[in-house]
Amino acid sequence: MATGLLSNTTKEDVKTYTVRKLQGKEIVVTGKGDDPQWKNAIELTDFIYPWEKETPSFTSFKALHSKDWLYLLYNVKDDHINVLVKTNEKSEVISSDRVEIFFRKNDKMLPYYGLEMDPNGRVYDYMAEFHRKFTPTWSWPAGDLIIKANKVADGYTVEVAISKKSLKQLGLIKGKLIEAGIYRGDCVEITGDNSKIKWISWVRPDSPTPNFHIPSSFGVLKLEG
Repeated sequence: MATGLLSNTTKEDVKTYTVRKLQGKEIVVTGKGDDPQWKNAIELTDFIYPWEKETPSFTSFKALHSKDWLYLLYNVKDDHINVLVKTNEKSEVISSDRVEIFFRKNDKMLPYYGLEMDPNGRVYDYMAEFHRKFTPTWSWPAGDLIIKANKVADGYTVEVAISKKSLKQLGLIKGKLIEAGIYRGDCVEITGDNSKIKWISWVRPDSPTPNFHIPSSFGVLKLEG
């Protein structure tokens, strides 16, 4: 990976999650994560509050892949789910509880892509360039992204399928590696159009204030097989 995350840091410093390969048919995305093949995925629970002193509520992430698809599953414990719904525009997701994944083409984040997904199954998807130069009108290629969510008494799940065709077209798969940041926004309160968010991350970004839109917030997804 000549121009990616490993080019400006040592291999030992990079958090890596192994994405196991499907052994059976494609996963049926229901939003519940109830396909039995999810039992074969590695469960990542190594999430922190980078800018808070306490320990965050439970968040887990799983991923699997097939020849054609990358599958993601988030399981969130949250006794008070907050979702802003007024006009149901995708921008309302950023004022709601949500899980997130960023993909970047290179370590300069020129460009990178965000998927922010709420408990209603809505997605705020965008293309951006470092630093925070957003193109919010951009959308993931049609037919190449499936997102479903499910609320339960103590939280919610978000299940995602992303075509490898789209990831390759966007330059986001390098051999068997995908540079990604995995996050969660825990919405504590919605007041009008404003929200109080506590930020949760797999990697501790090198920033004294909340900011995932920087190179140090990324890790690596390694595709097995």
